[in-house]
Amino acid sequence: MSEHKKIPATVVTGFLGAGKTTLIRHLLETANGKRLALIINEFGDIGVDGEVLKACGSETCGEEDIVELANGCLCCTVADDFIPTIEALLARDPQPDHIVIETSGLALPKPLVRAFGWPEIRTRLTVDGVVAVVDGPAVASGLFAADPVAVQAQREADEALDHDSPLEEVFEDQVYCADLVIVNKTDEMTPEVLGATSRELRAKLRPSVKMIETSHATIDAEIMLGLTAAAEDDLDARPSHHDDEDDHEHDDFDSFVVELPELASPDILTDRIEALFAQHDVLRLKGFAAIAGKDMRLLVQGVGTRLNSYFDRDWRTDEARRTRLVVIGLHGLDKAAIEAVLQDDIGAAA
Repeated sequence: MSEHKKIPATVVTGFLGAGKTTLIRHLLETANGKRLALIINEFGDIGVDGEVLKACGSETCGEEDIVELANGCLCCTVADDFIPTIEALLARDPQPDHIVIETSGLALPKPLVRAFGWPEIRTRLTVDGVVAVVDGPAVASGLFAADPVAVQAQREADEALDHDSPLEEVFEDQVYCADLVIVNKTDEMTPEVLGATSRELRAKLRPSVKMIETSHATIDAEIMLGLTAAAEDDLDARPSHHDDEDDHEHDDFDSFVVELPELASPDILTDRIEALFAQHDVLRLKGFAAIAGKDMRLLVQGVGTRLNSYFDRDWRTDEARRTRLVVIGLHGLDKAAIEAVLQDDIGAAA
């Protein structure tokens, strides 16, 4: 690579459960030899999203090319986390061909894009594009994220922050800054609802912004990469509700890990998770489970009433077979009560 050529970076935004990790996994599978590096702004104590991506076995992005940042919203920790991480990636030999940054669900993209103007990196990197992944059914319902109860509680909790960030404003900040908007989960929408939602969303976008509708976030790399937007050079054209604010906080969220023994059945775990979402204001649950008699680990991800699980890879010989789940919710979660729900009649293997 020429020393004068800037390495492109793509910023991926979207709320929890919108499909960001699925999108990036498909991106890795269609990279066609492009050497990628990933920065994942994980919300929680274990890197589930990172583990999902590492498990895909992409030759273009090895485990050493995936960096997980778990210190909260990336746009709030630019100097402490983002800049040092970027500098470390740029110091590698060979350097990546493209950097993909998956932000946490509540991240505001504009402060992150602005960081590409920092002296340490402005001559070496450019924002190829900002990609906003949108949960189509949630937007159609006016809730913007998958769980209506959690969304309303989150909006009410935002009133205690130094600056008011209702979920709708965060959503608009994400699409206002985007160069590509992906409307996901369209298979859960009628043609009439999809059409109306797309028209309403299009009205919020700059004329140059592309919008794609998809069911399972399956967008190929050749579409998502190479937008050549240089977003750091036209920040004034990307409005934000937070343009007059110096920073923002997301102190209204808690996360913790629940550990369980090897389980006798996946169905029992599913029942316990469904009971948990019904009884507590949990926004998201994700993690891995060890199932008796199975050589593969069970990946579990739940948002609201939507729960997905599948066996993603074999357990490695150097890792303990155990169940670890990250619970994410509003500040003040009753950890003991949540642990009790998950542990109740869990059916541990003998």
